Amino acid sequence: MRLESQQITNEIIGFIDQFPEGFAPEAEIHFNELALKLFTIQFQFNLPYKKYCQTKRKTPLTVKHWLDIPAIPIQGFKELVLSAEPVERAEAVFMTSGTTNPNAKGKNYHPTLSVWDASMKGPFKRFVMPDCEQITMFVLSPAADLNQNSSLSRYLSNAVTYFGTENSRFFFNENGLDKEGLAEALRETEVRQEPVLLIGATFAYVHLLDYLKEKNIRFNLVNGSRILDTGGFKGQSREIEMDHLYFIFKEYFDVDRTMCINMYGMTELSSQIYDQTILSNYLTGRSIFDKTGPAWVKTVVLDPNTLEPVTNGETGVIVHYDLANWNSCLAILTEDIGYKTEEGFVLLGRVKGSEARGCSIAIDQLLQANGE
Repeated sequence: MRLESQQITNEIIGFIDQFPEGFAPEAEIHFNELALKLFTIQFQFNLPYKKYCQTKRKTPLTVKHWLDIPAIPIQGFKELVLSAEPVERAEAVFMTSGTTNPNAKGKNYHPTLSVWDASMKGPFKRFVMPDCEQITMFVLSPAADLNQNSSLSRYLSNAVTYFGTENSRFFFNENGLDKEGLAEALRETEVRQEPVLLIGATFAYVHLLDYLKEKNIRFNLVNGSRILDTGGFKGQSREIEMDHLYFIFKEYFDVDRTMCINMYGMTELSSQIYDQTILSNYLTGRSIFDKTGPAWVKTVVLDPNTLEPVTNGETGVIVHYDLANWNSCLAILTEDIGYKTEEGFVLLGRVKGSEARGCSIAIDQLLQANGE
């Protein structure tokens, strides 16, 4: 890697290590300094992003605050090569699933996974396991060895490596989800009186629940058990309201809503964002369902038409500023809508119709700037 890349990755990892418990007042100035330094590097070495910034008249000379750093539309990861380092030297390339268009998969290049791994580890422990050091994990989605281009697969494998007991297992193989094997393993945890973390993509639970319903199987998982889902139902033929899904979790696993958590992540980001459900209940006995991220991620909600920040409670399109996204673009304009609260933010779904106007304009500007 370039000297600039080595230096900035070391600084970002230092920031991650310094602020493991989330936002702190002293982190604000440091975040801004790092974001501006990172913007300078990405402007210099990430040519498609530089061209896009120039169309917005934003350069390292004119941008003085992280909020002014142009957010690249997430579509850019499908249309362009967004990498400050040469892509042929990447340690990993994470790709989107291509549910919208299988022929246009977004790619996020990682010259090193040291930052990605550091960003994943602490928040997982803090939000998912604030009350324990290890837990048995039963994983419903593929491990990294089955899908090396999946950021979720690396996330799941890391979770088991960092925090899983020796009884942890993956139940997804070349033939799909081993529902029978998983049901047997869950029954064994009941006998052993062992708490378990079920973890996997949201839609994997639908297949499991269909199987349990067909076989008339119910569990009374041990106190301390919990369920993590991620991904929602984007691109699936069948959708279930999330509140209803958690209601069914209670029915089939006897796991209360306060021990269910959704992880919000995407290939284009290098960090994850979580419901505060388990953490808030552990710390205060009060459940906060709003999502939040670690200190190195800032989430902003913008007016869908003007792409200017809106006030708390006002619905708009979501932008994430992620320092761990050091090689591509630290500011990502998503296709998600939601609103900010005093506690974090609430995710409402995908942009559609008139809501997508600002995003569409930004995509047009990005492609025109790069001659697409």
